[in-house]
Amino acid sequence: MTSIAPEETATPALPVAEIELSIGGMTCASCAARIEKKLNRMDGVNATVNFATEKAKVAYGTGVEVADLIATVEKTGYTAQEPPEPAPHADKEAAAPVGAPEADGGEAGALRQRLLVSLVLSAPVVLMAMVPALQFDNWQWLSLTLAAPVVVWGALPFHRAAWTNARHGAATMDTLVSIGTLAALGWSLWALFFGHAGMPGMRHGFDFTISRADGSSSIYLEAAAGVTTFILAGRYLEAKSKRKAGAALRALLELGAKDVAVLRDGREVRIPTAELVVGDRFVVRPGEKIATDGTVVEGSSAVDAAMLTGESVPVDVTVGDAVTGATVNSSGLLVVEATRVGADTQLARMAKLVEDAQNGKAAVQRLADRISGIFVPVVLLIALGTLLVWLLTTGDAAAAFTAAVAVLIIACPCALGLATPTALMVGTGRGAQLGILIKGPEVLESTRRVDTVVLDKTGTVTTGRMALHDVITAPGVTDQELLRLAGALEHASEHPIARAIADGAAERTGALPTPEGFENVAGLGVQGVVDGHAVLVGREKLLSEWAIELPAELAAAKAAAEAEGRTAVAVAWNGEARGILTVADAVKDTSAEAVAELRRLGLTPVLLTGDNKAVAESVAREVGIDEVIAEVLPQDKVAVVKRLQAEGRTVAMVGDGVNDAAALATADLGLAMGTGTDAAIEAGDLTLVRGDLLVAADAIRLSRRTLATIKGNLFWAFGYNVAALPLAAAGLLNPMIAGAAMAFSSVFVVTNSLRLRRFT
Repeated sequence: MTSIAPEETATPALPVAEIELSIGGMTCASCAARIEKKLNRMDGVNATVNFATEKAKVAYGTGVEVADLIATVEKTGYTAQEPPEPAPHADKEAAAPVGAPEADGGEAGALRQRLLVSLVLSAPVVLMAMVPALQFDNWQWLSLTLAAPVVVWGALPFHRAAWTNARHGAATMDTLVSIGTLAALGWSLWALFFGHAGMPGMRHGFDFTISRADGSSSIYLEAAAGVTTFILAGRYLEAKSKRKAGAALRALLELGAKDVAVLRDGREVRIPTAELVVGDRFVVRPGEKIATDGTVVEGSSAVDAAMLTGESVPVDVTVGDAVTGATVNSSGLLVVEATRVGADTQLARMAKLVEDAQNGKAAVQRLADRISGIFVPVVLLIALGTLLVWLLTTGDAAAAFTAAVAVLIIACPCALGLATPTALMVGTGRGAQLGILIKGPEVLESTRRVDTVVLDKTGTVTTGRMALHDVITAPGVTDQELLRLAGALEHASEHPIARAIADGAAERTGALPTPEGFENVAGLGVQGVVDGHAVLVGREKLLSEWAIELPAELAAAKAAAEAEGRTAVAVAWNGEARGILTVADAVKDTSAEAVAELRRLGLTPVLLTGDNKAVAESVAREVGIDEVIAEVLPQDKVAVVKRLQAEGRTVAMVGDGVNDAAALATADLGLAMGTGTDAAIEAGDLTLVRGDLLVAADAIRLSRRTLATIKGNLFWAFGYNVAALPLAAAGLLNPMIAGAAMAFSSVFVVTNSLRLRRFT
């Protein structure tokens, strides 16, 4: 036996660096697959190309240069460029990922212009060809005038892509569209100028019978213009959905404060947040966002960190405590010393997490593009074979070309181009009526396989707002009296817990009196005089400082409330403890029903939260969830989702906060609550506009139905092609009937998609 030293087993070109390239020129998912295949053939290179974001994430080893990677992409027929170097104080636009919000916007705008012009020009062409009553003398020349710009200029993206693919020995749906439309236009030009089709008084017969036609008297301009317009419509819808790329990152970056009041020589100077450096001290007033990660050096307050941590209760901070950028100062004035700025902050690291999760999500290879790898070359061979066979057997060039054109036109993927967009349009339209936004066809694939649904707690299962829960009184004290005195004092405080008590008290007792001598005791509570009573409201320690102890029954009630994860607030006046008020993040009314509905769909619910374990378990019991994972940081949420996926589960994630954004992007299916942050909404695949968890079950059912409709459409689109190709090749299907069959298939696809409007 020969042993090999560890150093001898090492591969020669382990990846030592990573880069993200911006890719240009891709028109379908097969383009991304081709680029990925070419890059991965290079020694020491591991690449993933994402068609939706137009990025290639490449890990490469020693001996490989970035220029080599770019050259490989360019040799494949596409463009590649490195992301720009970030400026020292880049703003949010400069820091936004290379992905093309502007470029995609330009692409969608250009396609929209082509689509509108093509639609206006092609509509009369199709009507004149299909309705003989509209065919006046020399109508065919008007058709040519209108159709030629559509086929030449409107279809230019398809011709350009087909030419690029041809130069690199590849064929896609662009190839078929280009050849089919150009062939139909070319034959029409021959028939008009050299055949009998250009004669005044020519009428375009519409014969449904299967018979050979005189090619010299037939024009197929309506097929050429119609195919171009339909495919442009599909491409435009696709381009619009691609504009979402990078939006989650922009939403994350926009969460931070735009400017900050920095202390310079004892004075406040307002500067852009990007100019902060480590060691700067800055002022944060109530209601303002904390500009960057730092340490409190003066003051005390409550900081609302729910957007980053999922913690529903604002955290009290004082001198020496760490605070995080983009969180909100709820009450007192703070002076903070910056400890991390720019790319080192927690917010920036979370943005990187979301970006990695999005780029790591494999691009869904659309069914049409997968089949086209075989379908397109086969159709081209059949058309060429038809032409040669007819020439050799009959010697009739017109008949041979007519049959070949019929093959190309009957195979032209008009219905294929409509199969996904129409079902998606109807499905998303119906979804919007039900409070569901579906971002694109690629998100539907996983809905039928999902078996586990991970639910964020704060803002998803619960309301995300503190509310008065229980009122426990000492003997001889009424609920109304306790609420009136405590609520009046808390009404003068800006603390979120105080506001919850004040709002609950006002709702249950009516107008509250005005306190006198109000004082906020930092970190403990509030004190003052209400209706002649010296009132204390806050922590048990506040009462202890006044030598007031909780009686056994109130102490037991406080302990029980805290065991349930609620916040307990003690109330005393005139030297005696009078009661306990509990505050909690209230569970939404529909959450328990929603969890039951998700179970009926075959999903296993899991509660995942940054909140403490007692709170999480209490909420889980209330709504009927067995599995709870609590006290997790944002990066831990991503790890939990990945662990569940590693166990073989297909995971759906429902969340609403910035802390959920990376997990939403990592999950097989991300469902974002529409009442949550922009970052979560943009990172999710589905958005529940109403913020009602019950809609999550409807979203999954609608997505599954829409996916089934798309697959049915694709089956029909290919099925009629496969069935009609032999007829066309045999000369039994003239191009006019081929065009009619193509139009019928499109009508069928649209009608089938419209059935989604009845989804309930």
